[in-house]
Amino acid sequence: MITVLRPQDPPDHFPDPARALREPNGLLAIGGDLSPPRLVAAYRRGIFPWYNPGEPILWWSPDPRAILLPAAVHVSHRLRRRMRQAPYRVSLNEAFQQVVTACAAPRKSGPGTWLVPEMQQAYGHLHRAGFAHSIELWQGADLVGGLYGIALGRAFFGESMFSRVPDASKMLLAILGQQLARRGYRLIDGQVASDHLLRMGAQLWTRERFLHELALAIAQSPSSPLTPLDADLLTPAGAVPDNHAPVEQEPAL
Repeated sequence: MITVLRPQDPPDHFPDPARALREPNGLLAIGGDLSPPRLVAAYRRGIFPWYNPGEPILWWSPDPRAILLPAAVHVSHRLRRRMRQAPYRVSLNEAFQQVVTACAAPRKSGPGTWLVPEMQQAYGHLHRAGFAHSIELWQGADLVGGLYGIALGRAFFGESMFSRVPDASKMLLAILGQQLARRGYRLIDGQVASDHLLRMGAQLWTRERFLHELALAIAQSPSSPLTPLDADLLTPAGAVPDNHAPVEQEPAL
């Protein structure tokens, strides 16, 4: 039975993720609100909101979970070549709201995403509170790619990405992985598996394993702040793997 949340309920009033439905996979609760305290409480428990226009707020904890290890994001030989030749600039937290807006826009393959206006506003609040971050790809003054997500402890929760030039989101994911790995982050949560994430090295973890590893990651502070972006990562060419500084070593997961 799905738990119904009320806006007046305490922010952490979520059921055990183990109670999530098998079909649809991971549906756990309905209702509540998108206040920063409730969103942070949800992410800490491995729960995230996802719903379409006209629907109530739906909260999910799918099983299995798509997870990337920051130091092991896969960069193919073709992507390495593209990164070495790419005439782009990379930034961190320079255009958060632009990235969210672009992620919500209609895609060539279909309509707009699940990022309804209320969700866009909620992530803007999280950004101003220091929890949500974006990484951007620029061609001159034009924003041509972006990715955003939530950072808590040594866990990064990827939310959405977009590309206006070939492989923009792949380049940004590879660069973000390096930035996170150097600060001791243990995992990037990709939520639900996709061909894109699997090609980048995502692993499928059971919910039980994910929640265990998430608790360890949340309990630790990064070895240094996420921002600013390291100098060698300010261009894709500088960020090509094997040309960057050693990462902080973490125990094997």
